[in-house]
Amino acid sequence: MDAFTAGLLQRIRATKTDLDVARETGDDFLADVELAELEDLRRLAAEHGVEVGAA
Repeated sequence: MDAFTAGLLQRIRATKTDLDVARETGDDFLADVELAELEDLRRLAAEHGVEVGAA
C-alpha cells in the first residue's frame, strides 16, 4: 500500500470516528461538517481506485 492510499484510509477512519463522536454528543453542526468531509474523502478514494471497505 502506498503512502497516498494509507493516508487516505487513515483520514477516512479518523473522520468516521469524529462523526460518531459528534453524533453521540448531539453536535449537529459538527456532524454535518464531518459527514461532508467523509463524503469528500470517499469521492477522492473512488476517483483514485482506492477500496474503502471497512475503513
